[in-house]
Formats: sequence, structure tokens, C-alpha cells
Amino acid sequence: MRLTILISCLLASASAFTKPQLSGVRNIQSPAVNNRNRIVVSSSNENEAALGEKMNGYTVKQRLREEVESPFRKVRLAFFGISAFSALTALYFSALVAIKANIGGYADVPPLDEALVQVAINSGGALGFGLLAAREIKVGQGNLERISKGGLLARLVVEPAAEEASKRTLKDYRRISRVIVAAGGAEYIRSLSMSLCSDQLADENTLPAALAGVDVMIVPVLLDENFNVVETKSAWRSATPGENDRNFESTRADEVICFPSVLSMWQEYIDSDVKTAQGQGFDVLSKGITITVKKNGRILRRATGLPPFGDMVGMMEVADGSKFGMPGDSEKYGGP
Repeated sequence: MRLTILISCLLASASAFTKPQLSGVRNIQSPAVNNRNRIVVSSSNENEAALGEKMNGYTVKQRLREEVESPFRKVRLAFFGISAFSALTALYFSALVAIKANIGGYADVPPLDEALVQVAINSGGALGFGLLAAREIKVGQGNLERISKGGLLARLVVEPAAEEASKRTLKDYRRISRVIVAAGGAEYIRSLSMSLCSDQLADENTLPAALAGVDVMIVPVLLDENFNVVETKSAWRSATPGENDRNFESTRADEVICFPSVLSMWQEYIDSDVKTAQGQGFDVLSKGITITVKKNGRILRRATGLPPFGDMVGMMEVADGSKFGMPGDSEKYGGP
């Protein structure tokens, strides 16, 4: 009897320690689960930090993407580099043989003309393979610059004109809109505003609605006299119409307009395009430059002048439709 009572007491004590306390209990994970989640999050953050580390101006992620796009570039570069080194080594020894043949008195050297032929062959091989290796390096560098600039383009911040105090990145518009960046001086921005917000040929301006129908969004970028990106929204809103601009209202095209924000990033992105246009003899401030970005984030074209909005309405489904890597556009515009 005593043994039975003792066993019952022990079982009751054990159940008291193991029974969960329901009062005031929160949904707390066990330490093992917490530690596991913490390890996963920490590992993910470490991977992101490692991919974001820059080396010679480019991140690890950008270099990996370039390798994915051109998986055999390093193989070709190694082949051309080794071949060029081998040709240089052979050139060194063939040059020694040619010198010996020219001096004379050596019994183990070929005639001078044969030695010069070997020198010419080895020289051509070294030069040719060297140029091929240099070309691979140049193309790879160009791809890295394109990838880096494409990443910066995706991070650019804009403020939709129709949504006050709202900010987005251009990455948010991928697969949704085709973006046209139009940069120029004050007069260029005024002309752009007039073309979108006033009646030019009729008493009803249907252009903004037509552009919205083909998923086009315009980002006007105002440049000052030193080609620095400055605040654009106030210049757009305060534009004054000319004699041929009827019924002007700066908000008429708000559905297709976004204004640049975080101007330092825009300056970094657009600076190279401005310099390229200047180098080609274009007046960037008065003529302006346009950069058309497809839905997949790739650059469709770079040009000068005001965007040809009329042509874009009719051609966008062809230039950036289902044939060009955007499935689903054919359902909206027709086509294969």
C-alpha cells in the first residue's frame, strides 16, 4: 500500500512539471526553432552582403551575372592568353635562332630565310591571340558596365504624378510599363509638357490616354546649365503655354508621368548618357535625350529630341511585345 501511494505521488509530481501552463501563454517558438530561423536569416544576410561586395568597381553579383550570360568567356580568355604566351615564348627562341643565322658560324641553325619565316609566324600568333584575348576582356568589361548601369536603373526612385507623396523605384514598373526617360533643359521640359498637356491639333487631347493604353510611362528630367539633375516637378507644373498650345493643364498627363526623386542617383545614372551625347555633337539642353526602357528592363533605344509619341502608340506592341520576351502582351495587343 505504501509503495502504491509513493508511486502515485511521484507520478503526480512529474505531471505537474510537464503539464503546460495555459494562463498567459504566448505563441513562442522553442529555442531550437528560434535558433534555426536565426541561423537561416543570418546566413541569408551574409550571402547578400557577400554578393554586394565590390571588387574593382563591380559587385560579386554583377560578375556572376556576366558569367551566366557568357559562360565560356573565361574559357576563351584562358585559351587565347595561353596561346599568346606560347607564341611569345616561341618568338623568343626563333628570334635567337634568326640572330645566330644572321651572325653565321653556327652549324646547328637553319638558313636565315627559314628562321625569319618562323619569327614572322610566331609574331603573328602572339599578336593575333593577344588581340583576341584583349577583345574578350573589352567585351566582358562592356557587359559589366551594362549590367551595373541596368542595376542602377532599376534602383532609381520616382514619384508618380497622380499619387502625391508616393515613391517607387523603376524596378516596380518592370513587366508593367515601358519607361521613357526624357532629359533636357528648361525649354525642352516645357516643350515636353506642352506636347502632353495641351491641345495641339484638336480640342481634345487623347495622347495621355493612348500612351497609358500601351503601358508607356514618361519621366521628365530637368538639367541645369551645368548638366546637373535638378527638381523637375515645379518646372513641369509652372510651364507656360505658347500661342499654339491650347487648353493647357499640367495635370492632364499625370496618369503617365513620374517625376525623378533622389536626384543624386539620377545624376549618377544619366551622366554617362549626357557625356556620350555631347561627344557626338548634340545640344543636350535644347534638344534633350530620351532613353526608352522595355518592360524587361533592357534599353530599347537612346535618341535625341522629343519622344515620337504618335509612333510609339502604334509600334510599342511590336518593339516590346511577346516576340521580345514579354509573354502576355499578345493577349492585349494581338500577335503570336
